[in-house]
This record gives sequence, structure tokens and C-alpha cells, in this order.
Amino acid sequence: MSESTSFGKQQLDSKIAIWKQKEVEHKEKQMINPFSEWEGASHRQKLDKDDPEYARPVAGTMTDIRGKAAGRMVSREIEELIEVIERLGRKNEEGLICVRFGVLFETYTRISNKLVGMLMRARKQGLVHFEGEMLWQRRDDHVPITLLVSSSDVKHK
Repeated sequence: MSESTSFGKQQLDSKIAIWKQKEVEHKEKQMINPFSEWEGASHRQKLDKDDPEYARPVAGTMTDIRGKAAGRMVSREIEELIEVIERLGRKNEEGLICVRFGVLFETYTRISNKLVGMLMRARKQGLVHFEGEMLWQRRDDHVPITLLVSSSDVKHK
């Protein structure tokens, strides 16, 4: 009987130690959390905008995992956009594939309702070029969208 009792105590002690460790980790996170109201949090480290981890979720957290999954989804949508531009476009004088926004909009809206956002993201990544900050249906139907890379280049990035 005493063996099972001591075994139970070891299990209990182990679980208590795990929770104590979680408590310590939580308190450490609260001390550096800029929104924490915990006593002693005023001694937290200063936020530094030059820190590579600034404005990034803690690695391994659900926020980090969801953010990475969203990034992969956006990358796939951009790959698909590049393929659609290749399929619809024609080579311009410089030998680059180009398609008018109106043509792309009419085709792409059947695929996704996020065309303008994907185009802006693709431009930021240096994959496409177009004039203007934002493209609007009808008003900018004539604006050429130039593909700066091929779909095979995008898949290998």
C-alpha cells in the first residue's frame, strides 16, 4: 500500500512542478508584455523597433502558427494569379507578359474576390508592375499589369 501511495505522491509532485513552471513562464511573459498591469511589470524591457522580433508573435504560439498558414495561403493565391496573368496576357514591346486590369478583373473575379489585394501584394514582392496606388473596376480597366517574373520563378522562391 505504501508503494502505491508514494507513486501517487510522485505523480502529484510532478504535476505540481509542471504547473509551477507554467506559472513562472506566464509571469515572465507578463513582465515584458507592454499591456500588462501586473505588479512589477514596470521593470519590463523596452520595446525596440530595430529588434527583428518586434511586432512578431512568439514562435510556436497559435498566433505564429496561424500567421504562417495564412502566409502560405496568400503565396498560393499569388502563384495562381501569376498563372492567370500568363494565360491571359500578351507579350509587350519589351517581351514581358502584360494584361489589362479589366480583362484580368473579369476573369479573376470568378476565381477570387481578392484580386486587388493580391495584385498589391504581388507588386510589393516585385512580381508585377502597374501604375497607380489602387486599381478600381471600370475606372482602371485600361491599366496594364505587367508580369515581371514567370510562374515557374514564383514557385521556386
